[in-house]
Formats: sequence, structure tokens, C-alpha cells
Amino acid sequence: MYQRVGKAAYKADLSNTLRLAEYLDHPEKTFKSIHVAGTNGKGSTSHMLASVLQEAGYKVGLYTSPHLKDFRERIKINGSMISEASVSSFVSAHQSYFEANQLSFFEMTVGMAFEEFRREKVDIAVIEVGLGGRLDSTNIIIPEVCAITNIGLDHTQFLGDTLSKIATEKAGIMKKRVPMVIGERQKETTAVFKALATKKETPIIFAEDKEVLAYESDLKGSYQVANQRTALSVLELLREKGWSISENNIKAGLAKVIENTGLLGRWQVLQESPKVICDTAHNKEGLSLTLKQIQKEDFEQLHIVLGVVSDKDLKQILPLFPTTARYYFCQPNIGRALEVGLLQANASEFDLFGRAYESVEKAYSAALKQANLEDVIYIGGSTFVVAEVL
Repeated sequence: MYQRVGKAAYKADLSNTLRLAEYLDHPEKTFKSIHVAGTNGKGSTSHMLASVLQEAGYKVGLYTSPHLKDFRERIKINGSMISEASVSSFVSAHQSYFEANQLSFFEMTVGMAFEEFRREKVDIAVIEVGLGGRLDSTNIIIPEVCAITNIGLDHTQFLGDTLSKIATEKAGIMKKRVPMVIGERQKETTAVFKALATKKETPIIFAEDKEVLAYESDLKGSYQVANQRTALSVLELLREKGWSISENNIKAGLAKVIENTGLLGRWQVLQESPKVICDTAHNKEGLSLTLKQIQKEDFEQLHIVLGVVSDKDLKQILPLFPTTARYYFCQPNIGRALEVGLLQANASEFDLFGRAYESVEKAYSAALKQANLEDVIYIGGSTFVVAEVL
């Protein structure tokens, strides 16, 4: 599966998913949906939308990826994970089809999610794109609203090596006359979105252009401001379409995103004294925002538990990290992980120094032992490092 294996598990083709949808008698046509793509923030934005819609009294499906602790995090209804029985019964019922048609892990999971949302008769499902957009397995829905949070240089081996190429792939979720929210204006991508919107007769809104109130939220990262603005623009379009969402629903939903949806790993504070913060940011744009916020924390010494996957462009991300921090290099327990000695050697070229540890657990334990009460420990670099700590 892509989460653990990487490029070899990626299928840039919708034919399997389309055949699966037909085989399952098109569950994706039985519920309303919102489709969310983007390089960073699509998970947080999706969870915000689900939380607000739950507060508005709707039965809300939520499909996201990757998971951190439990596969079932990917498929939720009103914040509750799909049951183990539902997972195993779906696989048992359709295993021979999966094997005969050589479906990927992601294709099977999308089918499972859509079938669960049909079975549970959700009012609306928030569907997060897995990778890209145009050829992503989720891209068989006709949603109420589409959203693209932002565009950054990530997964360039699949999506292209420029922002405009990546924008073209992500904009592939646009559907004819279905309104589209773009979270952030970027010089290299705005023209791409406008051209495709004209071709598809798609009303397009740039959330960054709108003046909106900032609501209190339990998602505390400063980078969540942009995600909240994107979510609010989507909710405004839903209201225009007749969905009943009050100001109180928005206020309560944004205040209780974690409580309502169980979101993990976004500027998550694990303890105080020393303060321990983990965040799943793992590309240049995401890490840049997260590390800027870390520097605003009040601490005597910053300790960073750091591990990455092997396809990460270290020349892009390592310069973002502070040279004054003490590093605990590690290697998450997956095949895609970058060997810890290589990470340590590359980091030293950017004046980032510390010890290498054979596991995430040992690196985190060492950081806890060495940190004083007034220090801050940051855990990140990869979703998998955060997952192991959680």
C-alpha cells in the first residue's frame, strides 16, 4: 500500500475504481458530498467541515488518509470510526473480486468508505483526496462543492515538478458547474484554475479574497487560519444551496473539531513541562509554517525528534530547521523510511546536529530524559514518526 511502500503502490488510473463502483452498484451516487484536495491543510479543512455539519444536525461521513494509529480512522460517521466488523465483512464479501482485479489498497478502501456511507445513509460525506486529484480514486463523485486548499511542491514524481503542473492535476477534481473554492491565491496557479474553471463552466471563489471572521478553534496551529477560511467559504456555498447551517453551528463546530471528529496529529500538545508538540507537516510549505510557529513558543532549549521518508527532498526541507535545536534523529518503522544515518549525515551539512537512534521510541525517550521543564520538544518530519509517538 502507498502509505508504507511508496511509489510502487501508486496507480495513476481511475479504471479500477470505475469498475469497482459499477460492481458495487454505485454507492457514490447515493449520498451528497464535498471533495477536498490540496497539498497541505486538506485533512484539517475536511475535519472542520465535518464538525460544523455534525453540529448542524446532519449525519456526516468523513473519508481521509493516511491514518495514524488505526486503519479505521480513514472512514468515520459523525466522528465514530467504521466498526471492525464492517471492515472485515466488506473484505470477506468482496475479496475474490479484489484479487481477480488486482485492486490497490487505496482503491479497496475508497470502495469500502462509499459502501459504508450508503449503508449508513449519511446526509453528506466530506471526501479528502488521497494524492493529486484528477486520477485519485475518490474522483468519481459529483459533489456539492469542491475545494483546493493550496498548491505546493510535494509528490513531484507523480504530479509534476512545477506548481502549475501540480495545480492542473489537483484541479482535475473540478466538475461541470459545481462551485470550486481555492484556499490560497498563488501567482503560478491562479491562471491554471481560472482557465479550467472557464472550460468546465465552474464558479470559482478564492477564499483568500474574502473577509471572514476568525473563529475560536481547538485546532491551535497558526496555519489553521487559512484552512478555516477555506472551510468557511465552502460552508457559505452550501448555505446558498439550501443546507441549513447556522452561525451557532459554525461557531460550535470550529470550536470542537477534535472532540467531534477525533482528528490527531495537528499541532497536538501531548504534555506540558516540558511541552511536547507533534505535527504531521512533512513538506516544505507545511514545515515552514509549523517551524515558524515553534519559534514563537517560550523555551530555554528546543529539542527536535526528526525522521523522514526516503523520497523526501532533504535540500528543500532541512534548511527550514533551526540550527540552535538539539536533534534526535530516528527512522520510522516502515519500508519507505530514510535510513537514520543518512538523515543525520545530510542534516549535518545544514548545521543540524544530534544523535541517531534506532527507533522513534528511543529518540523520543532520549528527548524526554534530556529536556528540562522549561524546554520544548517537537516531533515531526513525517506522518509515521508522529504515528509511532501517538
